[in-house]
Amino acid sequence: MLNTSIEYLKGVGTSKADALKRELGIFTYLQLLQHYPFRYVDKTRFHKIKDIKDDSEYVQIKGILRRINSIGDGRKKRMTAVFRDETGSIELLWFKGLRWVQNLQVGAEYIVYGKPSTFNNRTNIVHPDITLLTEEKKKNAPTLDPVYHTTEKLKGKWLDTKGISTIMKNLFIKIHPHRHQIPEIIPAYLLERLRLPGRYTSLIGIHYPRDKAALDISKKRIKFEEFFFLQLRVLLSRQQKKTGIRGFVFKIIGDKFNDFYNNNLEFELTNAQKRVIKEIRIDLGSGHQMNRLLQGDVGSGKTIVAFMSLLIGIDNGFQTALMAPTEILAQQHLSSVKEMAEGLDLTIGLLTGTVKGKKRKYLLEQLEAGEIDILIGTHALIEDPVIFKNLGLVVVDEQHRFGVVQRARMWRKNVVNPPHILVMTATPIPRTLAMTAYGDLDVSVIDEMPPGRKPIKTFHKFESQRLWTFGQMKREIAKGHQVYIVYPLIEESEYEGLSEVKDLMVGYEVMLREFPRPEYQISIVHGRQKPADKKMEMDRFARGETQILMATTVIEVGVNVPNASMMIIENAERFGLAQLHQLRGRVGRGGGDAYCILMTGFKLSADGRFRMQTMVETTDGFKISEADLKLRGPGNIEGTQQSGVLNFKLADIVQDGEILRSARNIAKEILSEDPKLQKPENAPMLKYLNATRKTHGFGLIS
Repeated sequence: MLNTSIEYLKGVGTSKADALKRELGIFTYLQLLQHYPFRYVDKTRFHKIKDIKDDSEYVQIKGILRRINSIGDGRKKRMTAVFRDETGSIELLWFKGLRWVQNLQVGAEYIVYGKPSTFNNRTNIVHPDITLLTEEKKKNAPTLDPVYHTTEKLKGKWLDTKGISTIMKNLFIKIHPHRHQIPEIIPAYLLERLRLPGRYTSLIGIHYPRDKAALDISKKRIKFEEFFFLQLRVLLSRQQKKTGIRGFVFKIIGDKFNDFYNNNLEFELTNAQKRVIKEIRIDLGSGHQMNRLLQGDVGSGKTIVAFMSLLIGIDNGFQTALMAPTEILAQQHLSSVKEMAEGLDLTIGLLTGTVKGKKRKYLLEQLEAGEIDILIGTHALIEDPVIFKNLGLVVVDEQHRFGVVQRARMWRKNVVNPPHILVMTATPIPRTLAMTAYGDLDVSVIDEMPPGRKPIKTFHKFESQRLWTFGQMKREIAKGHQVYIVYPLIEESEYEGLSEVKDLMVGYEVMLREFPRPEYQISIVHGRQKPADKKMEMDRFARGETQILMATTVIEVGVNVPNASMMIIENAERFGLAQLHQLRGRVGRGGGDAYCILMTGFKLSADGRFRMQTMVETTDGFKISEADLKLRGPGNIEGTQQSGVLNFKLADIVQDGEILRSARNIAKEILSEDPKLQKPENAPMLKYLNATRKTHGFGLIS
């Protein structure tokens, strides 16, 4: 019954069904049931007229309609009514629907609901909901009335919130005699343990709550259900990867690894780095494919961990790859890896979109022959002509910039076993998000900074404080240090990039006046430059030939100049928190004092002020990511929209973190005792998971 097409429901029909499908994606009875109210009109409380003020929220009053008046003519015509209870009277006001108003019964008892306002210096309610108080109404308890999301096109089909409420009532009337056909998908023992109502009871409690307590427990049940089945899916997927997908066994820690550790490593690894390398070593030797997420704040030393992981693969006779989202970052990785690999006799290749012709052909031939140990590149690595002889390990940097499909294509580069996968991010993922969007990955965290790295001092300054900023720049340059100035990417221009370059060039003219040649040298990098010109400017800055790098391109990853001690972010309010944190992490790599200056205009939104305040108060990437999640919600955090797992109907990982943690712990507990859900009491869960496997992209559990 729940899969019945919506058009067969009383009050819907073909035309309305087509609109519901097109506008809200509602095709079936079940999908209509899951179109939950987004708020409720509280009609459980009645106000007295004497207590109403024009700034009150919505109020409900019970009284007698005393008088109806018609005022004005034509378009200026309006109707008023005097409504009275035992404490006083209030004016009701209508500007449209006047014919209907004329049918109201003077002297009858009504219930009025609406928002008070002021008109002609009198408190009134404009276009109130007004309902005749019949004997039946007097018997029924006051309610929390549902308010549903709708659209202008649906309103044109009489499917405003009242219209949707009407067809929802028709649906419950239709299915109530057959409610046993709505299967309970959470086992009875679990409902009893958690003191949660059944599925059908919860659906009624959400659409037609008796009171707030009934609404809260019904919502808790549905939220738990959404989180719980997601956790079962991701944990089962993780379990299947660990037990079902064979992986290359890297048995040895060989010469390359030991040579690097003993001779090339210039400083002691942090305890966090050692712990993470141990976790990776265990995965690589387990015989199952590694799928691990490596989180670490900017500058925490993820690259060394990744490089040492690549060396383990090479010591075991395999090729390895490192995939980056941009050419600048790929070039930076090439430079870092070559520096770390000095004297280790490794063949390292670079494959990006700009590697063409004979050079590309020769590289691909070397790769297929097994002559390249580490291939570093961009999306070019996943193209079909790129064939490895025996790819054993892939490191994906800034993984949130790659789609799930792109990563999967990398996995299929081997015919026999898929390569081990290590995905890295310098944008720490809040724990609640990691449990959902990345719940099928094992997570390692480098939560310790290398010794000697000082927190970056961050300041928020307005345009009027520009001279102060210039003074700070000159002090740092006088010490022999360098400065970044970054402009936001603003996609306003019809010709992409023009407005950014214009902003940059205006800023460049100002800088030339304040920092004239030959005393100062300035590099410029922007999106309309050729890659070779961009690289040349970046290299000049990296070599210390220029003291200031002005950029419009996103340089928050892939730039490593230890001598740079100051980051100035222009129009900082136009950046998200994650970007601001990444940009700030470009400085302070030399061990000395480092500064980040956030320049904004005076007119800041509440969100803008919150972002600036967060950046000034903390340099902890995890605290910043939590703030970002609260500010933007999970759907707008980079990398989550593509994951397909955050499409909850009711649950919210920001607001409902406690329910999420409970759901995950219980899912883990159940699977530890019954890994394949074969126990009779777990049959409802298994049946539901298998019935919905196509929708959620997870395989059949057998």
